Order: sequence, then structure tokens, then C-alpha cells
Amino acid sequence: MAPKKLAAGNWKMNGLTASLAELDALAARDNGCDVLICPPATLITPAVAHAGEIAIGGQDCHAKDSGAHTGDISAAMLKDAGASHVILGHSERRADHGETDAQVSAKAVAAHQAGLVTVICVGETEAQRDAGETLDVIASQLAGSVPDCATAANTVIAYEPVWAIGTGRTPTNDQIAEAHALMRDTLSARFGDGADVGLLYGGSVKPGNAAEIFDIAHVNGALVGGASLKASDFGAIIDALAKA
Repeated sequence: MAPKKLAAGNWKMNGLTASLAELDALAARDNGCDVLICPPATLITPAVAHAGEIAIGGQDCHAKDSGAHTGDISAAMLKDAGASHVILGHSERRADHGETDAQVSAKAVAAHQAGLVTVICVGETEAQRDAGETLDVIASQLAGSVPDCATAANTVIAYEPVWAIGTGRTPTNDQIAEAHALMRDTLSARFGDGADVGLLYGGSVKPGNAAEIFDIAHVNGALVGGASLKASDFGAIIDALAKA
């Protein structure tokens, strides 16, 4: 079974109630592939009411179900709010909050137990890319961040080179292909259904470059940041994926 095509939008720390109009516009389209929007936690429940066939996810979760963790949100809380997915291990969480592979893996276990699909992010920094360490970094993050309970049904992997996020820069097609081939081979070797795990590319995906990126082998979709905030931009990316 081939991996499903998925266009995922990460709104990051952007979005107020008025932003749900963009979700309305996306929900009214014939999108032609699976679409996921991960708004800030304050908008998850109202977003579900506006989403139609679009899935709604969280941007992080805690590894514990409950407890004295002020400001954190558990996977069960995301599920209760109406979310079906959660992004984990995004480079901004790793950099800004010092998240380790082990912490990402623990969060993924909690998310799976709560019935959420995890979008686990991996990717190298510019210094690691320049040092020729990209494939080693990706392999290490996959080994440490993806738990043994991961399956093609509950896990998606997003390759996001840190130096390309929000910069307008993207790796070459050959660099993207090399990273995605490594991920496919690594997952296939570790999991029986690893060949079916969806692999997304993220990092300055825009309407202008989406079609070219989606033509690359083992790229099954995208994790999109800024371009997912406007239905017109994200809709064009979705259309490119649907046609790929």
C-alpha cells in the first residue's frame, strides 16, 4: 500500500479567531488529498467545527497524561479537544526548548496511546549540512525519536532541514531525494510496514516550488509553515500535491 498524500499546515504561534476564515476557505475546496492543519492550541476546538474533511492537529504534547506541568498540554487533552494529529520534535521545539530525541519518542508513545497520529520531525542544521553530517543526523534522529510502537497508520515523518525553514532557501532536488531515500530505507529496515510510512518535506515550501518538490521520489507531501496561513497559498500547494 502506497503512503497517503498529506498536505500539513503548521500555523506555529499565529492565528486568532478571525483566522478560521482561512480554514473555512480550505474546507470549501475539493482538495483531492488528505489535508491537516495544526493551529495554536487555543484554536483547536473551534477549528474542528470549521474544518469539514480537514484534519486538525496540535503542535506539541507532553509525555505525561496529566500532572503538575504548568502550561503544557497532554495528548489526551488534544484528543479531547478534537485533534487527530500532533506535530512532535519540530526543530523550533528542539532548539528553543532543548527537546531531545528521547523526549520526542516519549511524547510519541503518549500520543499513540491517546489515539493521535504523530508527525515526527527530523532535519539537520546548516552547520551539520556544511560538515557533511546530514544523513548521520537524520538516521540518529529517526533512531532516537521514533518509538517502537510507530506504524504506517499512526506515524508520519517530516524532513525539515533547519536552515531552510522560513528562510526562502530550499535544498536541491538531489539533496531532498537523498534524505527521503535514507528515511525510506531506514524505516523499511526497522519496521515491517516502513515502506508505507508517509514522508513529508518541509522548509520554505511555496506554490512556486511545490510541484517540483512533489515530483521527487519518496516525497509524499509537505509540512508547510508560513504558506499554510493563507488559503490561497496553501490551496495552490494542495493542488500541486493532488496532481503529483
